[in-house]
Amino acid sequence: MPDKPIAIVTGVGPGTGSAIVRRFAAEGFRVIALARSPDRIRALERELPDTHAMICDVSSESQVADTVANIRKSYGAPSVLIHNAVGGGWGTFLEIEPKMLDRNFQVNVMGLLYLAREVAPDMIKAGNGAILVTGNTSAIRGKANFAGFAPTKAAQRILSESIARDLGPRGIHVAYVLIDAVIDVPRMRERLPDAPDHFFIKPSAIADELWHLYKQDRSAWSFLSEIRPFGEKW
Repeated sequence: MPDKPIAIVTGVGPGTGSAIVRRFAAEGFRVIALARSPDRIRALERELPDTHAMICDVSSESQVADTVANIRKSYGAPSVLIHNAVGGGWGTFLEIEPKMLDRNFQVNVMGLLYLAREVAPDMIKAGNGAILVTGNTSAIRGKANFAGFAPTKAAQRILSESIARDLGPRGIHVAYVLIDAVIDVPRMRERLPDAPDHFFIKPSAIADELWHLYKQDRSAWSFLSEIRPFGEKW
């Protein structure tokens, strides 16, 4: 048996993903950071105790299966999966290349399916665990310029709910975090140089909400959690 609980975090970049890795590592988890690019996850691996980097494209069923098998063999069965990887892009339905919608669907929806199918059996056997998914307002509304993205996030939310209704009675908490905000990362600061600090949502605050969901008493589990800065218009 592993001496620490194990969390898998996908889509680990400089913003939300790194903040999630830091939060769970600080709480005593052995964290497996997944990304397609090695740069950020290798840096976290060097910086944080018992944090391990693995290259994985979550849109590939075979890569997901191999990666989770390697995690199970090297560290033990994961008790938490946080699917933060995201495929995005902008454009109206007339402007986008259809392959954009398909590519984003593979990451946002199929990636969740592949990951959940790999980690759920051990969670079911243990009678506990958590699958947490980061989403945004595109999961509940389709703006004109998000035609290649919003349909995939809506499908992701519904898939998460289907998984939650299946796994909840088996003791596994599945939740979807709807982030209604611009995340405070360097590229968004560059795009919005005049926006005040309180306009942005902090990656560390998103990570705190994921930790809160993980720690919820099972008599009061949330499925859909909406988070936004206090000044956000909604």
